[in-house]
Amino acid sequence: MGVASGPAPRARLVPLFAAGFVTAFGAHSVAASLGGFTQSGHASLLTLGLLLAVYDGAEVLLKPVFGALADRVGPRPVLLGGLLAFAAASAAFVVAGDAGLVGVARLGQGAAAAAFSPAAGALVARLQPGARHGRAFGSYGAWKGLGYTTGPLLGGVLVTVGGYGLLFTTLAVLAVAVAGWAAVAVPAAPPLPKSRQTVADLVRRLTAAGFVRPTVALAGATAALSVGVGFLPVAGARDGLPPLVTGAVVSLLAAVAALVQPWAGRARDAGRIGDGPGMAAGLVLAAAGLAIAAVSGGDGLAGAVGVAGLVVAAVAVGAGTGVVTPLGFAHLAASTPQERLGQTMGAAEVGRELGDAGGPLLVGAVAAAATLGAGLAGLALVLGAGAAVVAGARTVIGR
Repeated sequence: MGVASGPAPRARLVPLFAAGFVTAFGAHSVAASLGGFTQSGHASLLTLGLLLAVYDGAEVLLKPVFGALADRVGPRPVLLGGLLAFAAASAAFVVAGDAGLVGVARLGQGAAAAAFSPAAGALVARLQPGARHGRAFGSYGAWKGLGYTTGPLLGGVLVTVGGYGLLFTTLAVLAVAVAGWAAVAVPAAPPLPKSRQTVADLVRRLTAAGFVRPTVALAGATAALSVGVGFLPVAGARDGLPPLVTGAVVSLLAAVAALVQPWAGRARDAGRIGDGPGMAAGLVLAAAGLAIAAVSGGDGLAGAVGVAGLVVAAVAVGAGTGVVTPLGFAHLAASTPQERLGQTMGAAEVGRELGDAGGPLLVGAVAAAATLGAGLAGLALVLGAGAAVVAGARTVIGR
């Protein structure tokens, strides 16, 4: 009843990986450039916070909706429509020529990403047999990691050269190009027959261990990644390290996460890593990285370790999140009926978004009350508890 009867040619999957790159690159290239928007007098710090939050807020609210729509009409139309809507939101900002509308553009981009992101995940699962889900989601995550890594740098270059107009024009062209590529290369995946689902059925499915454990793991990994990107530079700065060094540490973290994901996915498919033990090990590794960072900054719990400690912390956090991500998504895909993949991927993405926001909020709140080291240590403890929750997940090979 599914699409996959054997491994899909890579040419059919790469446009889906590119869609993952679009949402990551789009989110981070704009977000990293909004500091200049505030500095130029357009907005207060409160407004900056709202501009940063509106993209993720739209995704949290709409990903389950568009995931369910992908199950109803098929994921391919939702993928293509979302990419084109992303392009339209970006182009509308350029045409309007009003920098004050950047928040509206971010809202439109976030809503569009909420459509094509879960649709792309559902297509990755449906186009590949279960025995290859690990490597497929590993590659998908690596492309998203590339977007996270290159977005701030290239976004800054584009804004420096041509302002926000050039950045949003680039995003519009990129989304149209990926949409055209996917329209040509990605096969149709028509909606599958499914029985009527009640609210009670949905609640049971979203509270079952097969959903909760991988979603907890994905949320924890995303929290660690977000905190690593946001707070490792702060820890380094308090230890007297220049921005060039702390920026290199963040780039190292993102690069390690991107490189580890395909390896972890292949190891999962080959039976060398079990889903539960692998996700737990990844969370423990990320927690260890945060614990090292907790004692590496100038106000650490046990004195300054310096740049070497931050490098080790970045590698550990990157490797841990890189292990968790493909295992979590592969476990979700294997545990979900194919006719409900869109809804499940959308709901799981909400968990990731909550981790993305909740991790920095937790660390920031504890740091404000105590020290940055205490905040990082607090999140490390939360990740350790999450590892205990997910460790019992059994490897499931889907259809």
